[in-house]
Amino acid sequence: MAQGTLFIVSAPSGAGKSSLIQALLKTQPLYDTQVSVSHTTRNIRPGEVHGEHYHFVTKEEFTAMIAENAFFEHAQVFGNYYGTSRHAIEQVLATGVDVFLDIDWQGAQQVRQQMPGARSIFILPPSQDELDRRLRGRGQDDGDVIASRMAKAVDEMSHYAEYDYLIVNDDFDLALSDLKTIIRAERLRMHRQKSRHSALISKLLAD
Repeated sequence: MAQGTLFIVSAPSGAGKSSLIQALLKTQPLYDTQVSVSHTTRNIRPGEVHGEHYHFVTKEEFTAMIAENAFFEHAQVFGNYYGTSRHAIEQVLATGVDVFLDIDWQGAQQVRQQMPGARSIFILPPSQDELDRRLRGRGQDDGDVIASRMAKAVDEMSHYAEYDYLIVNDDFDLALSDLKTIIRAERLRMHRQKSRHSALISKLLAD
């Protein structure tokens, strides 16, 4: 069985990466694609479900997990900690399932150092004005928080060239199509196709 591919997806807050990943997952069976559920110390937001959107833990619990080397990567963003379980990722990939990891550029750097075979995708908004509009449209943060997020976004977007693929999320359907194309192309790579069609190849090459 071929090893699954770890897809790292990063973007500034409001660029639409989570929406794109969720829309993609609706078109993919669970035996092909799953999303990694990260741990975080931030407060749960309205509509979020523990264990589905994030594993919500205290800072004390998170610190203990760091000491146990339980995270594949972890980072502090806007005063809160985020981390990805090492064991959970490796276990799913070993079954041949592709895993999507929704993390920032700092976490992406950590993961790439440990897993050179991972593929990374950066998602950009079409403009700063549109990014600001999307953040305000959420109705979750006050003006000061939005201003902080906008300032942070510029720094985050400066790391786009570190990634394998770049998608501009201006038209959502087109951006989703681009994401699907990337996944399809990666699944057609030689090492995965050889493993998937080994029996067929053997028959075709038989004397």
